Amino acid sequence: MIRLAVRVARADAEVVLAALLDLAPSGLEERDCGPDTVEYALYGAPGELPVLPAVRATVGDALVEIDTSELPDDWSQRWRQFHRPVLIEPPVSGASRPGTARGPAAEAQPVLGVPLPALHVRPPWCEPCGRDDAIELVIDPGQAFGTGAHATTRLCLELLLEVCALGVGGELIDVGTGSGVLAIAASMLGFAPVSALDNDPASVDAATRNAQVAGAAITVAPFDLRVQTLEWGSPPVVCANLVRPLLVDLAATLPSAPAHLVAGGLLAGEVDAVSERFCTHVGMRERERRSQGEWAALWLSAP
Repeated sequence: MIRLAVRVARADAEVVLAALLDLAPSGLEERDCGPDTVEYALYGAPGELPVLPAVRATVGDALVEIDTSELPDDWSQRWRQFHRPVLIEPPVSGASRPGTARGPAAEAQPVLGVPLPALHVRPPWCEPCGRDDAIELVIDPGQAFGTGAHATTRLCLELLLEVCALGVGGELIDVGTGSGVLAIAASMLGFAPVSALDNDPASVDAATRNAQVAGAAITVAPFDLRVQTLEWGSPPVVCANLVRPLLVDLAATLPSAPAHLVAGGLLAGEVDAVSERFCTHVGMRERERRSQGEWAALWLSAP
């Protein structure tokens, strides 16, 4: 197994990430290398990775350093240590949570008649949490993005529970589903129908397998938001754990305002611009934003 590491200036990280995903649609690893540098790593057998000239052309002036290394034979087992379980607690009415900021149009959460469950998201090699009030989501990432441990996925799951706390249900569309975490969670929380869309064939395969294991009634399909447009009748809930350039594209192509939108994959400094884009293009209003470290997520609603 070969590891191709590309280190770029943090200021250019999101644009470079979107470009690298075109070269390596099966996904990549992200790691902080200090206050000014981000590393993206691609894995593959010899001959499977993009050639170095293509990578250098893609990264351009943002490139800090690029190198390749050969991984030991037990890498596939050691890789598992990076995918750990996470427990997402249900929202508590009236509670103030770290990293939470409600927008000017946000409303107080109503008192719940029925307690919402917690969500325990884990890879198949980790044990259940053992709590009666938790839904177990067993997610095998394969070559797709995430088991739920990444801050962007965790923040989106938290906000999805906030949407549920309003008694919202019905149709949900997960754009950029990756390993299917958000779509499967939505199905197990009672949303129906649920569609899981992704441009990456490895993600479509992973989400399909994970939904079958979970017994989740979701429809998984390929979808490229850069050339296709979402369609719906009644406004659905939309989840979009993407990157800033793709969220900007999504805002420009939505047919109308969804009932609710949970958008993740954002750096903290990108939230204002992305929120403004959805508010301006489709008339949505920001209800809440959350952050964890350098990452952030948004919850917006139809007017």
